[in-house]
Amino acid sequence: MDDPYHNNDGGGQDGYPYQTDYPPQEEDAASDATEGADDDEQMYEGEYQGIPHPDEIKEARRAARLEARRKARLAGQQQEEEEDNLPEQYETIMEECGHGRFQWMLFVVLGLALMADGVDGFVVGFVLPSAEKDMCISNSDKGLLGLLVYVAMMVGALVWGGLCDKMGRRKCLIYVLTIDLVFSFLSCFAQGYGFFLFFRFCSGFGIGGSIPIVYTYFTEFLQMDKRGEHLSWLCMFWMLGGLYASFTAWGIIPHYGWGFSIGSEFQMHSWRLFIFVCLFPALAALVGIIFMPESPRFLLENARHDEAWMILRQVHDTNWKAKGEPERVFTVTNIKTPQTQEDEFIEIQSDTGTAFQRWTVRHVTMLQQVMANIMSLSAPELRLQGLFLLIVWFCLAFSYHGLGVWFPDMIKYMQYEEYESKVRVFHREKVERFHFNFSLVNQIHREGEYIHDKFANIEIKSVKFEDSLFENCYFEDVKSTNTFFENCTIKNTVFYNTDLWQEKFKDCRMENTTFLHPKKGCHLNFQEENDIVIYMVSFLGSLAVLPGNILSALFMDKIGRIRIIGGSMLASSACTFLLLLSFSQGAVICWQCLFYGASVAAWNGLEVISVELYPSSKRGTAFGILNGICKFAAIIASFIFAAFIGITKIIPIFLAFSALVCGGLVALKLPETREKILS
Repeated sequence: MDDPYHNNDGGGQDGYPYQTDYPPQEEDAASDATEGADDDEQMYEGEYQGIPHPDEIKEARRAARLEARRKARLAGQQQEEEEDNLPEQYETIMEECGHGRFQWMLFVVLGLALMADGVDGFVVGFVLPSAEKDMCISNSDKGLLGLLVYVAMMVGALVWGGLCDKMGRRKCLIYVLTIDLVFSFLSCFAQGYGFFLFFRFCSGFGIGGSIPIVYTYFTEFLQMDKRGEHLSWLCMFWMLGGLYASFTAWGIIPHYGWGFSIGSEFQMHSWRLFIFVCLFPALAALVGIIFMPESPRFLLENARHDEAWMILRQVHDTNWKAKGEPERVFTVTNIKTPQTQEDEFIEIQSDTGTAFQRWTVRHVTMLQQVMANIMSLSAPELRLQGLFLLIVWFCLAFSYHGLGVWFPDMIKYMQYEEYESKVRVFHREKVERFHFNFSLVNQIHREGEYIHDKFANIEIKSVKFEDSLFENCYFEDVKSTNTFFENCTIKNTVFYNTDLWQEKFKDCRMENTTFLHPKKGCHLNFQEENDIVIYMVSFLGSLAVLPGNILSALFMDKIGRIRIIGGSMLASSACTFLLLLSFSQGAVICWQCLFYGASVAAWNGLEVISVELYPSSKRGTAFGILNGICKFAAIIASFIFAAFIGITKIIPIFLAFSALVCGGLVALKLPETREKILS
């Protein structure tokens, strides 16, 4: 080749073709014109034959900038499309993953957590008759225990519901179950009422957050056509919690010999053992949730794409392997969501300052985000449906929990009336030198005289001595329940190893009276304090919801959430009128079971629609607020309904009927969500 460039290897001045003819220059110009067409070509300075014009350089740069902007706009539009289509994309992914072994494993684990909440709802009511005698709890303090537990559960629902939208469903559920386990375990051994109250409050704060987290968590692993049915099946575990608590209470609490003591200061009675046994569902749920992954929808909302993809592939592979198709490949290759400014702020701040400063910044920012999430629920597009939903929750909880208090209290009142009707009254009896070696039960003794009498190895139950004289009497090994001496004169009398102490004597005159080895304080009488009827009532009430649970699960996706809620609440309101016909304990139990069976479908529908109405970033927060309102309604209802026991049953029944009708009609205004993709 006669090219002068290649004929000179020395690179000196003679080798540069400045004196060559025009045609070689045209060849150089052609080379220069194609220089930008191939980025891989490298042109050396010694080969360069012309200097580009400045206008050409500016034009090239301008074209490059325009091209970059065009690509950026396309990328932005594509990203916005991906963001807008995330719900549809996620629904498609869940359909590809299928419904199978993974969802059923998660179903059992979360069901145990829901069962733990159901058990805790019964614990206080079952142990209170024994605990109040064991720890000498007054009537006012007894009411305080039930109140504080519900307040703690209300606060727990609000706090943990908001936190699970920022910290994660799985992490918050682990915290919730751990708090419940630790403080419930400590309450088993608390000897003082103050410590017992504190431990039960902390336990309630923990387990109160389980319901919002459980439903939010499970919803995000279900495809649209499975949500209603399987969330309704999940509700059955709350029923199982009631059955478990009722059965174990009946089997453990009445057995005094199942407890033990260490000295005189530490007593471990059977009701404490019952609290310990009630920890098992929460413990099993905690162990199970450790092996479960975080919700991929939560991870995507927080720009943790790779983790979400790995979990979705795990769900896909687990399900299809169990179905005998292990070769099926997870075809999703990319799920893109932008990183939020809030997340970036936390990450930037977390890289600076001391460990304490980073911890403070992270948690203060998280608190601000939770509060912002709560405030965002008042947005115009969420405000009206949120108000309707709140009214329905309040009305259903008010009537359900109000009647839940009224039923057992009414049965106790009927038992009391029946017992009072059989009381025996003795007036001005005079007994001398007699040995009472038999129990005295349900009696009133007025203006009696007891001289040189002996009361030994007997039980005195529901007996009142009024304006009576005891002279030269001897009491030994006497156990008393609801027994009092009023305006009595007691002379030259010895009380040896009895529980008759100062609180049993009201306005009495004592002369030369001796108390030897008295059993001071409160003492349990397990035959008196553990009425089997109460355990049976709770067991039957829990069992009665089984048909309603099954029917609501089968028809939730067929007839819709709104019809289930409205129909169930209106049917329940009709059941309340039957309570006017409850003139016996058996009738009250029968109508209780009917009411629970009719109302459970409304609970199931309400919990399903609550997780479907709100977007993923606010789902836990909204459900926590609604569940907190539920606990608030329960607190109000328990005071109102209990106040009318023994006075009238018309007002409680009218209040329950009105609340159910109001809630049922408002529920018909809610939007149907059975074909709604999770936003």
